[in-house]
Amino acid sequence: MKIIGPDEVVFGVDDMNACGTYLSDYGLIKVAASSDTSERYEALDGTSVAIFPKDDPALAPALPSASMLRKTTYGVVDQETIDAIKAELSTDRDVTVLADGSLEAYDDAGFLLGFQVTVRRKLSLEPELVNSPGAPMQRPVNQIGADEDVPALPQSLSHIVYFVPDSTVCEKFYVERLGFVVTDRFKGAGPFLRGQASIDHHCLFMIQTPEYMKGIEHFAFHMQGPTELMLAGARMVKKGYSSFWGPGRHKLGSNWFWYFNSPLGTHLEYDADMDLHDDNWVPRTEEMNPESSQMFMFENRKKWTPGPGD
Repeated sequence: MKIIGPDEVVFGVDDMNACGTYLSDYGLIKVAASSDTSERYEALDGTSVAIFPKDDPALAPALPSASMLRKTTYGVVDQETIDAIKAELSTDRDVTVLADGSLEAYDDAGFLLGFQVTVRRKLSLEPELVNSPGAPMQRPVNQIGADEDVPALPQSLSHIVYFVPDSTVCEKFYVERLGFVVTDRFKGAGPFLRGQASIDHHCLFMIQTPEYMKGIEHFAFHMQGPTELMLAGARMVKKGYSSFWGPGRHKLGSNWFWYFNSPLGTHLEYDADMDLHDDNWVPRTEEMNPESSQMFMFENRKKWTPGPGD
């Protein structure tokens, strides 16, 4: 299955104004939405977050937990993949074909999934340039690297993290039915998975938790590099939002990170510089603990602190 990764996450929220302000402050761009009652916020490549009032009749039923997530839509390479997913999932569950040709079906944990030919626009952007002694020069002479006025906008929806009651069952569904590939694993928690049509370290990670916690733990957007991640995060702090974890750098995936609390009932992460893998990669297994999840052991992971994004 030529699945790339998430194109959109959809939420049913308590406070549309707070959530819309938060997503704009995070750096996403408000664009036309699918209905008069909803709002949609895009990254530079067209991947997005859609928000609806929690009781909007257009939404799928809420999860039995307190999670506000209602749907995760994955982008695929072509119509042939859409047809293959429909044929595969129709063998044991209902698959709905929507008016736009996309599909809807539930996974084995009860999360509503969408599948569409991807909306991702191809980006042509300059990478972050770093000059290092003994290495070829990247940033030209007299070009300033520390520009605090750059927009620092999210480029692409990177990954989703679910709380699931049985990560083994969920892994089997995504790997055997949808062709996701395991890149690494936290023992006793769950796998990091990439879509078959992507080389990003992961677009989905699952953490095994009790049933009552089922929902979304966080989602993330790629930034240009560590500098823009730091700029974007610092701007969120200045606006009064509560930092949950970071800044730092993960070990599995190598991505830089900074997580923030949000009024969407989940954490929202900036990430940058994620590892890329192909089918030659051999997955690793690590214990899930602070030492294995981050490189820099600062006392910077905070408990929930009320702020305008909470």
